Amino acid sequence: MRFSPRTVGLVAAVVTVLIWTSFIVIARASASHTLLPLDIALMRILGASCVLLPWAWWRMRPERARGERVGSLLGLSPLPLRTTVQAGFFGGLLYAVLAYTGFFYAPAAHASVLMPGSLPLWTTLLAIWLLHEKIPAARALGLACIVLGDLLVGGMSLLKAFEGGEVWKGDLLFMCAASCWAAYTVTARRLGLDAVRATMAITAFAFVFFVPVFALATGLGWWSTHIPQASWGELLFQAAFQGGGSVVISGITFTQMVRHFGPVRTTMITALVPGLSALGAVAVLGEPMHWNLLAGLALVTGGILLGVRAARPATAPLAQEAGR
Repeated sequence: MRFSPRTVGLVAAVVTVLIWTSFIVIARASASHTLLPLDIALMRILGASCVLLPWAWWRMRPERARGERVGSLLGLSPLPLRTTVQAGFFGGLLYAVLAYTGFFYAPAAHASVLMPGSLPLWTTLLAIWLLHEKIPAARALGLACIVLGDLLVGGMSLLKAFEGGEVWKGDLLFMCAASCWAAYTVTARRLGLDAVRATMAITAFAFVFFVPVFALATGLGWWSTHIPQASWGELLFQAAFQGGGSVVISGITFTQMVRHFGPVRTTMITALVPGLSALGAVAVLGEPMHWNLLAGLALVTGGILLGVRAARPATAPLAQEAGR
């Protein structure tokens, strides 16, 4: 049974929104447990690698059997080396390190506004530069609302830095993480990357470049790790959710959204994520909801919805999009 592209795109959007919402709440909750930020990033990479790397090797068997040169990184990535590095550095490695570190400084409600909320801003700027997309006036107004909402949240934290607060560090890390994911989003669209192969490639990059560095750095005492102190249950949960859910499942569904809707419209469809994750932070984690967070959340969500109304469906063939 084959589903229409519209159905596939809508299902991918629903799954992505649900996982992204859970990701923010669970990642913040993890900051109060045993593991450190880089430990969680490692479990994310290992969890995803257990599924995707054997799958990638198996998918490339026919080409290898014919004697063809396929993929890169010792056969772990199904994409060429340059594409793997471009997508993997931003979408597979840097995003995870920045985001998990941010949760150790700032609450989940801030991440709700500054990560999914600022994605349309970063993606639009990159789409203008790399894809030469034109931005309608309504979408520009929506982006202005997003910027104002981000300033209400991040600006207040920055002012408190003069009083000795550290929340601003997390806010800055969240914004940088969003810019990295936006770079991956536009790269996937510009190169017309297949959803499954792209997710395999960014996981292969993270595995090959991060895991050996982590082992060497912790072994020599260059940075700390709490993995020996963590329970097997915590390690397996982080590997399953952060790797299996946030990377394998949402990575594929998100890239499928990019292929169907285009990069700007895709990130704007995630309008539900800031509100749902902020409510989850209040209900599950007991975080307070201050006036600036409420105002920032309203502005960001409203800005995203304005952008969705102004966005046009991505109907151009991927080959044409990649050749722009």
